Amino acid sequence: MSQGTLFGSTETRSILPVGLVKAFKLDIALEKREAPAQKAAFPNTKVPAFIGPKGFKLQESIAVLFYLISLHDAESPLLGTDVESKAQVLKYLSWATAELMTPVTVVIKILLNRVPFNKKALDTANAEVDQHVAQLEKRLLTHTFLVGERLTVADLFVASCFYRCFALTFGKKWRAEHPVFMRWFNTVIKTEYLSYFFDTFEFVDEPVKPQLPSKKETKPKQEEPAPAPAPAQPKKAKHPLEELGKPTIPLDELKRNYSNMETREGALPYFWNTFYNDKEWSLWRVDYKYNDELTLTFMSNNLVGGFFNRLSASTKYMFGCAVVYGENNNNGIVGAFLVRGQDYKPAFEVAPDFESYSFTKLDASKPEDREFVDNMWAWDKPVIVNGESKEIADGKVLK
Repeated sequence: MSQGTLFGSTETRSILPVGLVKAFKLDIALEKREAPAQKAAFPNTKVPAFIGPKGFKLQESIAVLFYLISLHDAESPLLGTDVESKAQVLKYLSWATAELMTPVTVVIKILLNRVPFNKKALDTANAEVDQHVAQLEKRLLTHTFLVGERLTVADLFVASCFYRCFALTFGKKWRAEHPVFMRWFNTVIKTEYLSYFFDTFEFVDEPVKPQLPSKKETKPKQEEPAPAPAPAQPKKAKHPLEELGKPTIPLDELKRNYSNMETREGALPYFWNTFYNDKEWSLWRVDYKYNDELTLTFMSNNLVGGFFNRLSASTKYMFGCAVVYGENNNNGIVGAFLVRGQDYKPAFEVAPDFESYSFTKLDASKPEDREFVDNMWAWDKPVIVNGESKEIADGKVLK
């Protein structure tokens, strides 16, 4: 009996799942992304995607990887050999999906002309990728693999995530400057799980140059009177919220009080009685849209951390907390945020993944909305979800 169908082929996140099917000789059909069967089974065309016997459906890279390996051998050492190593494997998989792939995706989209050229965004993303490589090299200086001293799915997946970098930016010079990283990468891609793809892969010699916007044609000069000098244009704000000017009380005062005072006894009374001005600020409830896709609570918290990192350009104009409620394989993310002005979007849209969240404006005149903010910032009471009480498992503060 067929074990199912896997959708995805040369997309970065699909390289390893396909390799597992080939290496394990699983009776799983391989189909390209957006095949008719995938469109019929899933509301989106994200890959990898899997349809198994009796209508079993699965998406998201980590889930698909664990399913395929377990299908071959539920006790496979690729998943780790004890509780600690299994947790470390999950750590690297979560880091790769939530942290590493964010700047890598920015580089891909710009260099492949999928989005308009933005030099600052490209330089920032490339620098972040190099920082992630440096983070890996700290481990690889003294170890052969990322977890323990044997190959795991952590090595396989993280290595596959760099596929586009070696096709676009990691040229000969870069590779020569990173011998530790390259020793590990070359070891991993020669394994039976990835060799099918990388044996014929062509590494870029020189980094691909971005396609710059074409310059407008300049008209020939004509003998005309010189126009009057144009009035000086006002300097554009570096951030759209900068145009609102400085608030009555600097936001740093609130952040300082929150860090140094007891939340219930000091920071919250200061916020409501002294700091908050609804003409200068607005309050927002923020919910993650895809709670049904979350698995382990620490991975959900890593997701929040990645989101907060990408909000760094707006931290001068906002403050808040997001918590992870519930337990492993049954958790969600929600938070309360203070934002300069009356619209959430200028503050949040600096993060590419802000559309994965929904935003609901809160009314400080309503006791239930004030209580929600208090609970989100104090973390000392359960979250009520659809009438059910859920304990807070973890969380992060944006400040």
